[in-house]
Amino acid sequence: MKYQRNKRILIIEDDIHIAEGLKLNLSLQGYDVVIAKDGVSGLHIWKKWRPNLVVLDIMLPGIDGLSVLQNIRLEDERVPILIVSAKAEANDKIKGLSCGVDDYLSKPFNLEEFLLRVERLLVKASWLSREEITVSDAGGLLTNIYKFGDNIIDFEKSTALCRIGKVTLTEQEIKLLKLFIANRGKALSRRKILEIGWGYTGSITTRTVDNFVARFRKYFEDDSRKPKYFKSIRLVGYVFENDL
Repeated sequence: MKYQRNKRILIIEDDIHIAEGLKLNLSLQGYDVVIAKDGVSGLHIWKKWRPNLVVLDIMLPGIDGLSVLQNIRLEDERVPILIVSAKAEANDKIKGLSCGVDDYLSKPFNLEEFLLRVERLLVKASWLSREEITVSDAGGLLTNIYKFGDNIIDFEKSTALCRIGKVTLTEQEIKLLKLFIANRGKALSRRKILEIGWGYTGSITTRTVDNFVARFRKYFEDDSRKPKYFKSIRLVGYVFENDL
């Protein structure tokens, strides 16, 4: 094992015995390690500390691990994330992969295997070019530009060309647009949008989601009262549809 200095690893794990054990062994390899005991604090630490790798449990108090994963992926497609979870069914791994995890290790696991997976993820991350982070378009291609109808979103410049002209998008608008696009055709509850898009805090209400959707309809819909793209689902939430 190579001695890794200055590589920061965030462990988001509510089982303190597992978390402390992983921290000890990673620290012995030369990594700087911080533990978060739940999803909310994990997201807070991630935003402030910007680790080189995240070790993530799925079953967390407050926000579940998959919501944490999706929240991170809305801002950063490249930071390697390793799920370490007792949820070992194939369907659980498929969900993790579909949300953007890089590797998945089931509990209980071999410590040496864990350390090797961590090292390989960090090595692989170092190979990546430093081009601008991109998002997937509906066809699965990587691009900074997303088009639907007569609308064009430029994620690199945080702008949109739409029926009302050129609009400068806020950071939160960009994040929510990425969330809707990544889940095209899938119903999203207001609570799930809050969890993924904001990291769910008590100061955020479901009305906040409604206000953002109303804004998107103003930008992108020909008739905001009869939306074609950002549709309401009664008693559930919203769905973004873009039939190509």
